[in-house]
Amino acid sequence: MGEMLTVKDLKVTFLENRKEALHGISFSMAEGERLGLVGESGSGKTVTAMAITGLIQRSGVEVSGDVLFNGTDLHRCSRRELRAIQGAGIGVVFQEPMNSMNPLIRVGPQVEEVLRIHTDYVPELRRKMAIDALDRVGLPNPEEVYSKYPHQLSGGQRQRAMIASAMVIHPKLLICDEPTTALDVSVQAKILKLLRELSDEYKVGILLISHDLLVVKQLCERVAVMYKGNIVEQGDTMDIFNAPKDAYTRQLMAAIPKRRRT
Repeated sequence: MGEMLTVKDLKVTFLENRKEALHGISFSMAEGERLGLVGESGSGKTVTAMAITGLIQRSGVEVSGDVLFNGTDLHRCSRRELRAIQGAGIGVVFQEPMNSMNPLIRVGPQVEEVLRIHTDYVPELRRKMAIDALDRVGLPNPEEVYSKYPHQLSGGQRQRAMIASAMVIHPKLLICDEPTTALDVSVQAKILKLLRELSDEYKVGILLISHDLLVVKQLCERVAVMYKGNIVEQGDTMDIFNAPKDAYTRQLMAAIPKRRRT
């Protein structure tokens, strides 16, 4: 199986204060693989995701290194090419869907948005695909949900709707930035189970960004540990969980309450 995503020597510097947020990180993902990017707040996880997707502002930021997605260097393609990949090839699920969804627009049209931008499907087909996507992520009465506003859904339902919007066009890579942080433990477990099922069914690679090693353990086969803009350790999740080599990884492990480790 070939590499779907290859990140080589990725550096990000904010020019206003000359702060280097990423110090030359490298990692890769095969098609359908689930990789966890874990570290405390400020370690560079979200900057990594923004740099990979091209969502990082090009003005005021210096980005170097290679980000290859299915052979295309995302830092060297045109804005038009990048927009096509952002929508159809890479989907993004954010931490708090209330901040990502437009409160004035019903859920259905927001799930359809990527189809409007990247396909010439007729409205009836877009609606059917949106309802199918809402159904696929386990939302009861998807036709009803289609017509609701985001505030009429619970936190877990909104997160499922966000996953539906990211998955409706069947991307090859799903980047999930702390997708369960705002949810209670039982809902969190259901969302992680859903992501695992979608990944297995559609061979979607998942890059899971989290501060919580246990969340990563539930979903990912491999993990990369970030600290102050560097990847300090990476490998199979169970190897790192059972025998962490880096001192910072051991600190993360020690911070997990014992009752949560089982």
